[in-house]
Amino acid sequence: MAYLTLKNINKIYPNGYHAVHNFNLEIEKGEFIVFVGPSGCGKSTTLRMIAGLEDISNGDFLINGKRANEMGPREREVAMVFQSYALYPQMTVFDNIAFGLTLQGVDEEVIEEKVKHTAGILGLTDYLDRLPRALSGGQRQRVAIGRAIIRKVGVFLMDEPLSNLDAKQRVTMRSEIAQIHKSTGATTIYVTHDQTEAMTLADRIVVMKDGYVQQIGTPYELYYDPANVFVAGFIGEPPMNFIRGTVQQGKIRFGANELSIEKKLGAKAAQYEGKEIVFGFRPEHIELGRTAGAYQITADVELTEMLGDNTNVYVTADEDKAILKVDPHDTPEIDSTITFSIPVENVYLFDGETEFVIK
Repeated sequence: MAYLTLKNINKIYPNGYHAVHNFNLEIEKGEFIVFVGPSGCGKSTTLRMIAGLEDISNGDFLINGKRANEMGPREREVAMVFQSYALYPQMTVFDNIAFGLTLQGVDEEVIEEKVKHTAGILGLTDYLDRLPRALSGGQRQRVAIGRAIIRKVGVFLMDEPLSNLDAKQRVTMRSEIAQIHKSTGATTIYVTHDQTEAMTLADRIVVMKDGYVQQIGTPYELYYDPANVFVAGFIGEPPMNFIRGTVQQGKIRFGANELSIEKKLGAKAAQYEGKEIVFGFRPEHIELGRTAGAYQITADVELTEMLGDNTNVYVTADEDKAILKVDPHDTPEIDSTITFSIPVENVYLFDGETEFVIK
């Protein structure tokens, strides 16, 4: 039996706005689940329904097989870390972390032992006497996390906890959150719009769009086996390149290039004659030059971005555009014309109408 079960969960507000549609998910104890998607996709609303901060319009939420729809947040034994740190500015780090236990009337000696243990996990031992204003953003976020994990609840819920940090702090805190999860073994549900956070932290990712689940899978599955155009374009940086075209005589065009879908689909290609197809390939899955048996495309170099370990090359073929990821030592000249190859196994084809991947 799954530890947490969401069955056909819906959220419909009094004004009729349907924020979450038929959300289904089973979460095992100790899993790290990430909800990811653009702003307004319903991920935070779903998290708040799990926390008991939002009513579930219809559907069932189960904890260890027991219906929990009507339970309050405290009965659900969840702890939540919000986007804002929500620390008490007049309290020290020690008192902020201890606050929940103090409210519960836990013995002072036990509180001191637990706070020191939690502070040790979070690297906050030397800051226990400080006020929040004397801390960096990353340290404040660690205090907020400490206040959650000290309670030893069954589920940790995190709603975009790193969004207020700068880029360097985000990288550091990502690794720290991963270490905290490893050391506590707690079931964690984490909301973000940042696909890098999702890929680096999650055991499984739930990709959402417009209140609907698009795909659930491991980071590897979402990257290499996306269910549709949205998932393929959302996961990966730079995003997957897409070429839309109507199939004519088994081919679609990219500028002056003709790309045979039969090379990828075999006899199944005939079903798509006269229909729109989306031809997809990731920027890093190309090879400069001509490779036998691969798709070969000629395009003009419009712009290059040197990023250290790789260079992004922006190319155009008539009105069609793509981004290529190449070795910095092989960076082509701007305004030059290049040919690059895409191995057939690295090409994705999607139905132009449904946008689902064609297997």
